Amino acid sequence: MPETTPDTTQSTVLAADRKLDPADAGACERLARTLCTRGHDQVDNPEWVAQARDAWEDLPLLLRREVRRFRRHSGPHGTLVIGGLPVDQAALPATPAVPGSVQRQATISAAVLTMVACGLGEPLAYLAEKSGALVQDVVPVPGQETFHGNAGSAPLSFHTENSFHPHPPDYVIFLCLRADHDRIAGMRVAGIRQALLLLTPAGRQALFAPEFISAPPPSFGPDAAATEPDVKPRPVLSGAVEDPDIRMGQLVTTPLTPRAAAALAEFGRACEATARTLRLTPGDLVVIDNRVTVHGRTAFHPRYDGADRWLQRTYVTTDLRRSRDHRPHDGHILAR
Repeated sequence: MPETTPDTTQSTVLAADRKLDPADAGACERLARTLCTRGHDQVDNPEWVAQARDAWEDLPLLLRREVRRFRRHSGPHGTLVIGGLPVDQAALPATPAVPGSVQRQATISAAVLTMVACGLGEPLAYLAEKSGALVQDVVPVPGQETFHGNAGSAPLSFHTENSFHPHPPDYVIFLCLRADHDRIAGMRVAGIRQALLLLTPAGRQALFAPEFISAPPPSFGPDAAATEPDVKPRPVLSGAVEDPDIRMGQLVTTPLTPRAAAALAEFGRACEATARTLRLTPGDLVVIDNRVTVHGRTAFHPRYDGADRWLQRTYVTTDLRRSRDHRPHDGHILAR
């Protein structure tokens, strides 16, 4: 792993790494519109996903190049932000405000997310979360302000997506459709390639030991932990000692030994010290390497007036076959 110096400024607010110019954004929108008008306009339809997979090849070169480079190596922060993507903002309906909101019908934003997912690998969903939809809404829901998940507006602690599952996603993609009213909501990201430099040798050793159990997140429902059979202890870090993978959620990962508890707290401090904050604007696409980067969220103040913060999210796997025993009919949804 290249030697780097961690960015210890927690308040770092980042703009997009790249931004599509108007010509490329227009080309991207025209291509996305074709996926909304070909008859098979259901996002979860395998034929529609196949069309999106083919359409990926016709996206503007800048977008394809940046995604492919990121797929090969996700860099020191494990995060890629590209601005200027089309979201058909003028035609957006009111921001959804109901639990479990998803995008089943093909839209410009859903098409963009799915094409990029196919450029990274294959889209993926979990039946127990958001009813198995491939494109999911991340919106504040009245009465769920303190919910520790995508429906809340309180701070969300650092986590990798679905660390409890035998097949967590390799990437998580977000597309911003609307920013929050006050422009204060921030997506927080912290990568192991920065945080690792702040860990003590003892802390690293403990994090590589199978002394942690991760439960399903609250988004999987209140009964998910009781029905999840895969509860064997796992390490938080695995793989190459100089460039490891992460599987953990500060809310759902339980240390089983005193040294594991100390190491998990140390890792949390390292993430805080190296965290970066993304203030997203409409059309910003965020790709997070879920294997090496944790993410969270700052607090914000929803108004529930139809114009609240609205992100859409898609999971991606680089190897769909490895989860074949979890996917009925070789589809994209993990049933267990």
